Amino acid sequence: MIRSENLRSGYIQDDVEDYIYKLLPGRDAVVKEMEDYAEEHRIPIIGPAVARLLALLVQVAGAQRVFEMGSAIGYSTVWLARAAGAQGKVFYSDGDPEKAKRAEVYFRMAGVAKRIEVQVGDALALVKSTPGKFDLIFIDVDKHQYPAALQAALP
Repeated sequence: MIRSENLRSGYIQDDVEDYIYKLLPGRDAVVKEMEDYAEEHRIPIIGPAVARLLALLVQVAGAQRVFEMGSAIGYSTVWLARAAGAQGKVFYSDGDPEKAKRAEVYFRMAGVAKRIEVQVGDALALVKSTPGKFDLIFIDVDKHQYPAALQAALP
């Protein structure tokens, strides 16, 4: 079972997370494959419980332009793109070109590739250099970068 980064960080006890995951509806094959890949390669992802909350926030806010700072293999990007809908645009950013290539494969598999702009480089610089305003910016970079990421995300 995929463990969220919160569990590995010790924020949530495993029995609590197991209980939460049992309450969640099943996930499609693409998302499940991404979860398995992340677990096998020890790539931190937000996990299905947080992903559902994030998708709900996008839907409630009516967010159409979303920037994700630190996207890895694109797990949360898929959830964001689906939640933003057919007219939405999600900006993926990650510093690792290999993770970006893998993410693009998943985006095609999930049917959301046309809604996602892949940007490889420093997320803090990319959020500043990407033209236009964003309805939502999801900060998912390394935790020690959060203060600088927040500053970069502010208009």
